[in-house]
Amino acid sequence: MLVSQVWTYPVKSMIGQQVDAVELDATGIIGDRTWAVRDLERGGIRGAKKIGPLMRLAARDIADGHVEITLPDGTTVRSCDDGVDQLVSSAVDRQVRLERLRPADDLEHYRRGAPDSDDMLAELNGIFGREEGEPLPDFSVFPPEVMEYESPPGTYYDAFPLLVMTTSALTSIARALPDSNADVRRFRPSVVIDTPGEAGHPEFAWAGSRATIGTATVEFNAPCPRCVMVTREIDESIPADRAVLRHIVRDLDQNVGVYATVVEPGSIRVGDELRFTSG
Repeated sequence: MLVSQVWTYPVKSMIGQQVDAVELDATGIIGDRTWAVRDLERGGIRGAKKIGPLMRLAARDIADGHVEITLPDGTTVRSCDDGVDQLVSSAVDRQVRLERLRPADDLEHYRRGAPDSDDMLAELNGIFGREEGEPLPDFSVFPPEVMEYESPPGTYYDAFPLLVMTTSALTSIARALPDSNADVRRFRPSVVIDTPGEAGHPEFAWAGSRATIGTATVEFNAPCPRCVMVTREIDESIPADRAVLRHIVRDLDQNVGVYATVVEPGSIRVGDELRFTSG
């Protein structure tokens, strides 16, 4: 099994960039999700679970730790430019401010903002895109700190630093949804592994095991429960599509891909082999 794709996401919930190689430290991919937006109306760092149009913007790294953001109309703005916050706010139809990742001990920076509903079930169904009668995820798979904070403090990840998918999974979803566009960008993987000859979603069975990928060692934690983000519009060719999530909830036990953490830092590049070391 070889690495087919590697992705980084310089700004939380914006479309990322496909790269040839990445370096990993103990917290994940270096340079991944180092920026995010703060909701100036409801408070808190927010992603596309709450501000869906963020997924219509794309971001790439530039010099000195800054990022360049491509807006839906094709124009670009840099994080160091005057007026960047207003341009991004206009693009997502919400007053937001672009903010850089802060240290883990700055807990107030990461604290969740106000919910959109006083009804907790309605709030969770909105975040996870669930329809009446559909189950919510098993919240025990998430780190406990994300109940209080938007992300584990010191990171802008939703839960875990890496999301690994297989080419088999992408093919399986596309076959199950012939009328949908199951583009890889909907699912926001860090690494896609080529799994020739495999069917379905083989990565689900990797949970609890360790593997080397390139010179890094990772531990697979649990299949990734999916939320409303997989339904969001990215562009005209990848429109909003609730059918994607209906298939995931109904047929895939709510999951696509598998979460992973870094056991030993190293590098991962396209073409590297995945080798299991335990499990």
